[in-house]
Amino acid sequence: MDVIGLLARIGLAAIWLVSGILKAVDPRQTLVAVRGYRILPESLVGIVAATLPYLEIALGVLLLIGLATRLAAVLSAVVLVAFIAGVISAAARGLSIDCGCFGGGGDVDAGQTAYTAEILRDAGFLVLAGYLIARPDTPLSVDRLVRRRQGEPA
Repeated sequence: MDVIGLLARIGLAAIWLVSGILKAVDPRQTLVAVRGYRILPESLVGIVAATLPYLEIALGVLLLIGLATRLAAVLSAVVLVAFIAGVISAAARGLSIDCGCFGGGGDVDAGQTAYTAEILRDAGFLVLAGYLIARPDTPLSVDRLVRRRQGEPA
């Protein structure tokens, strides 16, 4: 189970880091992506677009080093559920947008959407987060190192 936990933690960390960095290096496109969902009031679009990349990077770093793993996994699950809800909402309203999940985003031509694949992909990431919520103790983690130093069983 240790190997599964380590792979889940590192895999989810990699997803957050790649996604967050791609958004951080192109803040204008991130703004377009957030606006494209047409869910948030314009007064919040800029705030969400500006903070989302750094939230994703922070989650990635916490998971990568294994610090506050359960909390990072819970926050990951919350963000992933919001992402899934956003994609479902866009599909239900007939919007033709790129999700902007890994950079890019905004309007695309009809038939160029990949909503089903995006939902399934994020559901897979949600499974990883759920695993880490249930079993946050993973090898090569700061959490485990701290517990061992405090004399708790690993």
